[in-house]
Amino acid sequence: MARRKLLLLLKPFDVYQLTQSNSVSHFPNHRVFSYLDNRLKVHKEAINFCQKILQKKPVDWKPIFRNDLSQPIHNVDLVVTVGGDGTLLQASHSMDDSIPVLGVNSDPTQAEEVEEFSNVFDATRSTGYLCAATVKSFEQVLDSFLEGRTVPSKLSRISVSVNSEVLSTHALNDILIAHPCPATVSRFSFKIKRDDQTCSPLVHCRSSGLRVSTAAGSTAAMLSAGGFPMPILSRDLQYTVREPILPGPPTSSLMHGLIKSDQSMDAAWFSKEGLIYVDGSYVSYTIQYGDTIEISSKAPVLQVVLPPHLSSSNSM
Repeated sequence: MARRKLLLLLKPFDVYQLTQSNSVSHFPNHRVFSYLDNRLKVHKEAINFCQKILQKKPVDWKPIFRNDLSQPIHNVDLVVTVGGDGTLLQASHSMDDSIPVLGVNSDPTQAEEVEEFSNVFDATRSTGYLCAATVKSFEQVLDSFLEGRTVPSKLSRISVSVNSEVLSTHALNDILIAHPCPATVSRFSFKIKRDDQTCSPLVHCRSSGLRVSTAAGSTAAMLSAGGFPMPILSRDLQYTVREPILPGPPTSSLMHGLIKSDQSMDAAWFSKEGLIYVDGSYVSYTIQYGDTIEISSKAPVLQVVLPPHLSSSNSM
């Protein structure tokens, strides 16, 4: 078997900031502190385990923390992320459609723990919706990929242009366009088009923003906002106007819908300030009054090794 080149992208330790504090005695609930401390321990053990597995394989690999990733990822055959969906999403922002990614959920939620602490705090750990492996299954999933028995799936991403300039980051989950202050009304208008033909009337909105998701992101914030799950390989996008202020009857049905794979959304921003958030809060772009925004699924796809429950649903 020819040697492959892998990049091991790691969730950093400083996300568990409370465990770094010297004021433990002032922490309001020692059980919360112990929980966070355990999460850090489990994550470190997962990293060490994955590294030991890679040392046994015919691969050349290099570890890097995700916060230290400053350049596009090139010249590797596979990216392995160790963390959760957030680490995989951050990796995707530096990847084109030529390199697959395999996510390892380093700290899965434990149902018994959630139940035990349900009256004290939320003990949910990492969801890892897009992660194909945990520590227990990593070697098996990795071997299946290296031996060609597992083929990555091609997931759609969102392309966004502002004033005809394409943003450098493509969203794997979703984008949120909103005023920087959540208490301020976002004013914008949009229409759906196919090529140069308009497919919807121009919709004027006063709301708390506009969210657009991919199929992969349709089970995240979009679902929480009243959207619906989509087949994960769908090339369509789903959008929703967040908390619209009294939409009139002609446009009320257009507050939520689909942008088909051969369509795009044209939006115009009419607030003094605005931000386009890409896959959460870490990546954002500023917009201002009068800016035009085009949204479509024409971004390069991302090759993702999916977990069994998602990859099996694609073959049905």
